[in-house]
This record gives sequence, structure tokens and C-alpha cells, in this order.
Amino acid sequence: MPFNAYIGNSGAVRTVREMLRTGRVPGTLLFTGPDGVGKKTLALMLAKALNCGRLRDDFCGQCHRCCQVDAMVRAAREDLARRRELKASGQRIEGLVYFDVQLIEPMTRFILSEQVRELRRIAYTRPFDLLRRVLIVDQVQTIHWQAVDVLLKVLEEPPETTIFILISPNAAELRPTIRSRARRIVFSPVGAETILQLLEEKSALPKAERQQAARLAAGSVAKALTFDPAAYARQIRPWLDLLDSVAADWSGGVAAEEWKQLIESARALSERHDEFEDVLKIGYSLLRDLLLMVEGAEESAVSHVDLLPRLKRWSRRLSLAEIERLKDGLDEAYRLRTRNVNQQLGFEALGIEVMVQRRGNQEDSISGSGPAFGD
Repeated sequence: MPFNAYIGNSGAVRTVREMLRTGRVPGTLLFTGPDGVGKKTLALMLAKALNCGRLRDDFCGQCHRCCQVDAMVRAAREDLARRRELKASGQRIEGLVYFDVQLIEPMTRFILSEQVRELRRIAYTRPFDLLRRVLIVDQVQTIHWQAVDVLLKVLEEPPETTIFILISPNAAELRPTIRSRARRIVFSPVGAETILQLLEEKSALPKAERQQAARLAAGSVAKALTFDPAAYARQIRPWLDLLDSVAADWSGGVAAEEWKQLIESARALSERHDEFEDVLKIGYSLLRDLLLMVEGAEESAVSHVDLLPRLKRWSRRLSLAEIERLKDGLDEAYRLRTRNVNQQLGFEALGIEVMVQRRGNQEDSISGSGPAFGD
């Protein structure tokens, strides 16, 4: 699969190919941009192009060296998956060995110090089987703080035999000293039309669900290709209930049914820990659409077009300050996602706070004679 098969971010591809054509590939590259837009895919393509036995500014994908790169990456992924399943932390790093082309990813929440030390050890040796060694560090911002200086030391004294490709969704999360030692290539979200065309070629989903996947992907090819309509419907349901509760018509006070719906939606949002980040992303996308409606944007700019009646209703009842408070609550939930905290209580408190804020705003708007909270 040569470079012309790459989807989106044609500017990044042109930059990479020009480096290859002129023979001026920097020792350290930083691929930065949203998740799922092809940063890791292009990094692996570049690893093949640096080693291809047939082409100069591209790769054939069929020669012995290209096939070796595929085999090395496949073996690295299998090894990482096996290590992640081990419960004993010492066993996870036991016998760690890197190939000439190595994909280095977080083994736990972090890229561990031992992973970075192995990177340093092998970086200064000559490749065993290929022309160039390529070490791809995905989610480089997750390197454990104790190992950041180890990586920085390698980048300060770059080896002649190794190319580093650092991948991060947000370069601002990295130390300035790391950013300054890398040639940055910025990736952008892929257009919805391009994603939809790809889905028509590769997805077995019905047309309506392909269109939904393209809208909700937010420019992420990976997210669109892995879109699960059933999981999405399950994950968005409690958000709809929560927002219905906090944006309800309180002309007769807050009913017991609305309190119950708030509590049940908070429980549903937090009960599946393995899906929590996906759930939070859906919440962010709903608040984004809600802000667009409040600001009078075109309906075509909304991702959740199937929810337009609801979004319009919420936008009439929630102020910008109240929407901003909901967004702050999601930010706090995201920060606490790896800690042993009760996220359900957090969502309940957030909903109640916005309800109280709405009540106060309503009372202010009618000189203190607004609706009271019901029993």
C-alpha cells in the first residue's frame, strides 16, 4: 500500500515524500494532531519507505524489507498485548526487546521507564536486518515522568543509525525541550465527505448508519471505521436523559420523576469503566452542538442532526454559563477518570448544580417570583 493509498492529510504526505526525495529526513519527527487521523499509519509507511529495496520516495509494500517491517510491527503489537495482560508489573518488562522497526505504546497508563531505557539502549546500535532503524513512540505524552529525561538525553545526542517518530495528539503536552528537537508535522481532521467515501468502500453498515458514523467521527478515520451503532445508542442514552432533566420545563417545579431520571442517568454514565472515555467524548460532542445552536449556527454544522429538535429545546432553556458549567464538569470527570473516585456522585452533583443555577437565573429574570423546586 504506497503513499497514494493514504487517506486525508495530503500535506503531511507531501512533506514526508519531499524529505525522502532529498534524503533529508530529520533524526526526530513529531507527528501531532487529533487521534484517529492517520499519524501512526503515516509513521509506519515512512518506516517502510526508509527501508524499501525498490523505491526512493515511496515504498512497494512487497519487497523483503517492506515485508520485514510488517512482520516486526505485527510482532511488537502481539508482544505488547501479551504484556498488558500480565498482572505482575515485573513480568511486564521482563525480556523486553525491540526490533529494527518498533512501535512503542503505553504498557499501562504510561509508557514505562523500562520501555524508554530499552529505546535508549538500542538506539545507538546499528540495525540488525534493515537499512534504517525507526522507533515510533505513540502517545509520547504518556511517558512516565521519571523517564522523560532519558528520552530527552537521546534526542539531545541523536544517534546516526536511528530515526525517532514521536506521536502525540497535542504537542503542548510535551516539554519545550522535546518539541524544539523535533521537526513537527501537523495533522488535521479528515473531511466528512472523504470519510463517507471510505466507509462506502469498506463498511458493511447501512447507508444511514454510514452517514451517522461520518458525522460523529469528528474527522477521525479510525473512529468512523470502528463505529458501533449499538454501543453508540447505549452510550448516548444517559446523556439525553441527563440533559432532558437539567433543561426540563419547570413551570410547575422540578418533579420527582426528573430527580429520578437525573440520578439514573448519572449512574448509567459511570457504570462501564471500560467505555468511560468514549462516553465523555459523546458528552463533549453534544455540548459542542448545543453551543452551536445557542450561537445560531447553521444546522448543517451540527454533528447530531438526528437530535435537532432536542438540541433546539435545550438551547432555548440553557444559558451559555450553564452549558459552560456542564463542560467544566466533563473536564473534571476526564481529569479524575484514572482515580478511584465515585463518578456517579460527580455527575449527580453537576446536574443538581446546573438545576440550581437555572432556578436562580429564572428567579432573577422575573424579580424573584420564579418556580420553586418540588418535593
